[in-house]
Amino acid sequence: MRKTIINNMQDLSDKDRFVFSVGCTVCGKRWISTPVSFSKAGETVSSHAKEIVYTALYQKEKQQAATRAVEEAKIHLNFCPVCKSIVCDNCFMICDDIDMCVDCAAVLHEKGELVEAL
Repeated sequence: MRKTIINNMQDLSDKDRFVFSVGCTVCGKRWISTPVSFSKAGETVSSHAKEIVYTALYQKEKQQAATRAVEEAKIHLNFCPVCKSIVCDNCFMICDDIDMCVDCAAVLHEKGELVEAL
């Protein structure tokens, strides 16, 4: 699931904060991560050397925020083991034999209950 989330994650970050998004492959609804502020947001770069340091720090903090976003996404999204898609709770069903997205459940004539309804 982690790899699928990473492959589908959109970067919405700006110079002051890190934010990531993943869309449900069934309905398109987007989950957005909790924003994380850059530790040097709003600070003025005083020299070229400091700019290099801040750029490296920004990349390091962005990677850490992306890792946290993936873990957060795993709590809020579901992985369909049939089609290997990431789906929201509105589009994921708890079925008798194996849980799956509503699209796969429809094709396979499986019955179940939506996670959102639980």
